[in-house]
Amino acid sequence: MPKIEKTNISLNDIYFLLKNPDEIKLNDSTKKKISQSYDRVQKMAENPKAVYGINTGFGPLCTTKISSEETKSLQRNLLLSHSVGVGNPINPELSKLMMLCKIQSLSQGYSGIRIEVLDRLIYFIQNDLTPIVPEKGSVGASGDLAPLAHLFLPLIGEGFFWDGNEKIKAMTVLKQHKLKPFTLHAKEGLALINGTQFILAHAIKAVSKLDYLMNLADLSAAMSLEGFQGSLAPFRKELHELRPYSGNKKVASRITNLLKNSQNSDSHKDCDRVQDPYSIRCTPQVHGASRNALSHLHELVNIEINSVTDNPIILDDNVAISGGNFHGQPLAMALDYLTIAASEIGNISDRRSYLLLEGLHGLPAMLSENPGLNSGFMITQYTTAALVSENKSLCFPSSADSIPTGMGQEDHVSMGSISGRKCLEVIANLEKILAIELLHSAQALEFRRPNKFSSPIEKTLSFIRKNVKKLNQDRVLNTDIDLMIDLIEKQVFNVYPEL
Repeated sequence: MPKIEKTNISLNDIYFLLKNPDEIKLNDSTKKKISQSYDRVQKMAENPKAVYGINTGFGPLCTTKISSEETKSLQRNLLLSHSVGVGNPINPELSKLMMLCKIQSLSQGYSGIRIEVLDRLIYFIQNDLTPIVPEKGSVGASGDLAPLAHLFLPLIGEGFFWDGNEKIKAMTVLKQHKLKPFTLHAKEGLALINGTQFILAHAIKAVSKLDYLMNLADLSAAMSLEGFQGSLAPFRKELHELRPYSGNKKVASRITNLLKNSQNSDSHKDCDRVQDPYSIRCTPQVHGASRNALSHLHELVNIEINSVTDNPIILDDNVAISGGNFHGQPLAMALDYLTIAASEIGNISDRRSYLLLEGLHGLPAMLSENPGLNSGFMITQYTTAALVSENKSLCFPSSADSIPTGMGQEDHVSMGSISGRKCLEVIANLEKILAIELLHSAQALEFRRPNKFSSPIEKTLSFIRKNVKKLNQDRVLNTDIDLMIDLIEKQVFNVYPEL
């Protein structure tokens, strides 16, 4: 068996390269492996023995032999025929992530593609030439065929690039940059469109967003606990050592540290309350479970970034294995899991937002200075309720479904592209839910003065008040909510990740 060598990069490396595209380079060792694999494919294309996708048709047409003279037309036709995506374009950042991940996969040296093709993709990224990719059309099994076909149409002078917020024909852009379209060689088109890079790009984006939002959710929960004057006992280390899930332990520790040296917490140590509602008391268990799910996807994403997911895979001069590395199930199931995890963070956040409105333990009803005449924050919780309900409807696992395609050749598919899109949709709703909880908790804290809070809480409250004033009488709250959402989307809150 041939020796398999891989050069791994991390999730952090992906984001570094996205921000510093001039650092994207193929070293000499990588170039040698790529060239060797390309030479192997050219020999296979000339061989009378049928090798899938190299000298045969694709999918259910795999038994149709293609002559060596027709292989270049075959690869061009592949990109054209598979560009069947529909719907709105994906975010340009996702397109760039797809290209980066595809470059990493192809540069492993098992795909039979020319260095020149990879150099062109690197040029695209470094010159901010981002292809337009429709969001829908992949079933996530024979690779993300349709979105990847759209992503790489510009290589052959077809398709579109982004030009600001508008689209521009790829051929026009290539001429502007004095670039000629490629004539694809044997297997190159197939190597480009076979793979999980659409699903992977969504997974990378989901992980990076939730890394921040999980920390923000802990901070938001700590502020709500402080505003509610809840007990810190459920966060004690000794309790969580008895059920030592890593996520639970981390959340309990973070909230303990976020509320350290709080005069407000000390002020009600001897109150007669026995226990708090679950949305306060069970924060470590709920947030912790979601953190555990995030940790799992972290692990899978790092594996997938460094995997070869096209087909067939060229192992040596004589072996091309037609396998299933393009199947998206490993990521699809985990993305469905993470969708539920993100949804649950929003679910418990809404319960805390509601709790602060009930007029309990010294807080006025609806957190209003003058309830009755003023509705205060009554209706903001309607918004969180709507978002939470929408998230629940998005939690049906896409990976539990499969519709046969390709005349039955592709008879089980992952639907992982839908898993990824839904996950990001739920996360976007979560950002809005947390924005509203932060508004509620900040208002609740105002009613606990003159008590002082812990340093992180005081700083967070001060930051919020620099952007959104305390609600003294009813006003249009949509403006406040949008300001908070914008701050969260830009990740400018200090969420104290070190705690």
